[in-house]
Amino acid sequence: MTDPIYQTEALIAEDIEAYLDLHQHKSMLRFITCGSVDDGKSTLIGRLLYDSKMIFEDQLAALENDSKKVGTQGGEIDFALLVDGLAAEREQGITIDVAYRFFSTEKRKFIVADCPGHEQYTRNMVTGASTADLAVILIDARKGVLTQTRRHSYLAHLIGIRHIVLAVNKMDLIGYDQARYDAIVADYSAFAASIGIAGFTAMPISGFKGDNITAPSANTPWYSGPTLMGHLEAVDVNTAAEAAGVFRMPVQWVNRPNLDFRGFSGLIANGTVKPGDAVRVLPSGKTSTVTRIVTMPSAGFAGETAGDGDLEQAVAGQSVTLCLADEIDCSRGDVLAASDAPPQVADQFEANLVWMADEPLVPGRAYWLKLASQTVSVTVSQPKCTINVNTMERLAAKTLELNAIGLAEITTDRPIVFEPYTESRTLGGFILIDKISNATVAAGMLNFSLRRAQNVHWQALDVTREAHARMKGQSPAVLWFTGLSGSGKSTIANLVEKKLHALGKHTFLLDGDNVRHGLNKDLGFTEADRIENIRRVAEVAKLMTDAGLIVLTAFISPFRAERDMVRALLPEGEFFEIFVDTPLEEAERRDVKGLYKKARSGALKNFTGIDSPYEAPEEPEIRVDTMGESPEEAAERIVALIIGDWMPVI
Repeated sequence: MTDPIYQTEALIAEDIEAYLDLHQHKSMLRFITCGSVDDGKSTLIGRLLYDSKMIFEDQLAALENDSKKVGTQGGEIDFALLVDGLAAEREQGITIDVAYRFFSTEKRKFIVADCPGHEQYTRNMVTGASTADLAVILIDARKGVLTQTRRHSYLAHLIGIRHIVLAVNKMDLIGYDQARYDAIVADYSAFAASIGIAGFTAMPISGFKGDNITAPSANTPWYSGPTLMGHLEAVDVNTAAEAAGVFRMPVQWVNRPNLDFRGFSGLIANGTVKPGDAVRVLPSGKTSTVTRIVTMPSAGFAGETAGDGDLEQAVAGQSVTLCLADEIDCSRGDVLAASDAPPQVADQFEANLVWMADEPLVPGRAYWLKLASQTVSVTVSQPKCTINVNTMERLAAKTLELNAIGLAEITTDRPIVFEPYTESRTLGGFILIDKISNATVAAGMLNFSLRRAQNVHWQALDVTREAHARMKGQSPAVLWFTGLSGSGKSTIANLVEKKLHALGKHTFLLDGDNVRHGLNKDLGFTEADRIENIRRVAEVAKLMTDAGLIVLTAFISPFRAERDMVRALLPEGEFFEIFVDTPLEEAERRDVKGLYKKARSGALKNFTGIDSPYEAPEEPEIRVDTMGESPEEAAERIVALIIGDWMPVI
């Protein structure tokens, strides 16, 4: 009875605690299977599970007893049915997501992600690969290296997967032809070298027949390499590299259950830490010393001794709570790091982006960027290029479409703590989130900070914005008039400025048409140009408030995200969104400039309300109903609200 499965059963029966301890201390390998459509990924995973004898007995019995019911071929079990999460695929006839499966052998535990092969689901492959240590790239021996083979290989390399297995599958369908296998490996080798993959492990397999999966196959006597399972069990995922690195821990939350305990909790991304180590909090740069490393949730919360739940040392991959010697400011989003070798802090970067949304990238639009525990607002410039995965050419691009891989510069609204992705997945990898839908739209990898981000600093000025405001005897503010073309924005804004001027207030009116004669004369009316138009106006308005002025703006500004961006630029209480609410029919009836008529005829493209959307404010500070209120009445009410109720007197 030397079979490992029986040894395991005996150990469970004799000493369950010993078995659990043995299982707990096995190493873990996360890997993905990917490649083109119908290369046999799900079947391969099913074969791994079946041949390793680690599937549930009731699953196996059901499949063996009902093999004729589940679409068997030649009496063989359909191994794809063993992969939980893919039942919906078979019912609907399509691949819909990444399917994860957990299994274990005597040597190692595994988490495997079956990534879709269809090009439209490339984003799912990126999701599965983001935490993987190894990628199994499958190739149908009949078809050879395809576009998706190249795409998935490039993405796996870009995401930082260090171990690649080239599994030439369905060898049984080509009669185990060594010449065909060698040609495929040579073809892939040339491509891999062109994208920087230094090495990979190739093997001829049949997921359906089981050749070279868990045991060497007699059908390939010319192959002397490892079996797939043998390689997966033996490959060194090099987790020691993270532990040997420099200490980094993004702070997830601050534990302070009582006045006697204050700790900073998170997952150690790199390096080791022990009591007495000097650490630095970034981005503030404050330093302190570690006094305790707490692991038990109760430790320190109810007066336990210092040793209860404490560690003498913690390493990468452990979740801990660190106590510091000093009461320094540290909160979620900060990073604790080795004091003498901190990571970088910057707000402008070059990054690789994999676009994952159906809607294309809008350059200049504000998105949320989430990196480790940091969440900031970010804008993406027009891409420098996209990558053609077939030729590796860099192609010019104005935006990024679904599944596109591109290179762009990004700017965050405040400095973030980072390291290049090649040095740290944790502090170099990020996602972009749409601010309106909260959908993840892109995955990104930081390459480096832009040199100008390090060389450009705020110059301290003796005359502050508060001093400017005091001299004028007013509080600065931005009155942001938004609405459809023809709604009456400019008319009402002009009346409001006249009334404020009569009251002795210092104002300036930025009108949409006037600004396009100078500052923004290079911009058109595409969505990207409109966003850039508002961004520039927002920055000008902010400078004017720094001078103590009350700034009025009259712009259609059709997108909520951009109006929110303007609000975020200003101190709280200085931005007033004024929605000049006029029905489209009424605005079109007025059509003072004849623009609606041109838009309806097709002579004017991207016109708001016709072929470009207008997103009405949801909670404006002031709403003007132009159907029930004259411009004069609206102006009187706005001035009364701004001056009388909301604007503090200096």
